[in-house]
Amino acid sequence: MMELTDKTRADVKGGTIIDYDGQIRLLEVAQVPSEHVEDFKSVTKFKIFNTNNLWMNLKAIKKWMSEGSLKEDQDGGLDIIVNPKVADDGQPVIQLETAVGAAIRHFPGACGINVPRSRFLPVKSCSDLLLITSDLYSLEHGKLVMNPNRQFGQTPVVKLGDNFKKIANFQKRFRTIPNILELDHLTVAGDVWFGRKVTLRGTVIIVANEGSRIDLPDGSILENKLVSGNVSIIDH
Repeated sequence: MMELTDKTRADVKGGTIIDYDGQIRLLEVAQVPSEHVEDFKSVTKFKIFNTNNLWMNLKAIKKWMSEGSLKEDQDGGLDIIVNPKVADDGQPVIQLETAVGAAIRHFPGACGINVPRSRFLPVKSCSDLLLITSDLYSLEHGKLVMNPNRQFGQTPVVKLGDNFKKIANFQKRFRTIPNILELDHLTVAGDVWFGRKVTLRGTVIIVANEGSRIDLPDGSILENKLVSGNVSIIDH
């Protein structure tokens, strides 16, 4: 069984399941012909996507593996996905992938189930990491649960710039993770540093121009603010 959830505009590249000649299959964006990519990304044509939460019977997996279905030279193998990418140094590369969800076609009676959005908490970037390490969530019985004091069901939109791309830089630039319980949208670009116990509310945009630096002091509260230029606030 594959858990699926409603697609938003933030999930347009997420894989989905389709009926292919009477067989359930996983379809990833890299497998879609270029002329149909926009159709695939549509939140009205493809309304759900794969969360990568999979439930499998171990006996069925053992049977599947003993029959050799994982071998590449058999039709039962997982599809190879060819994904062109650009490395950090600008070198174009081809990344070869297999998706574990593609195995769904080998299990008779397999299905997808539409689950609440709370079942899907991806961490693919430091922007995602900021969300789940903030006061938005707490860990209860091994599960991340949204803070009941959050007035809105949706999580904030967070866009951190290239200076926050690497985990080491992310950790250095946040002395502590800000309070974002009342945040709607955050965009950060350039050389920006956060002090301890910073609070962000509403829509906050912080842009340090080329050659400039912005330091937010401990205890700062930003609500519906645009901060730009070269700013350093020091408490005496």
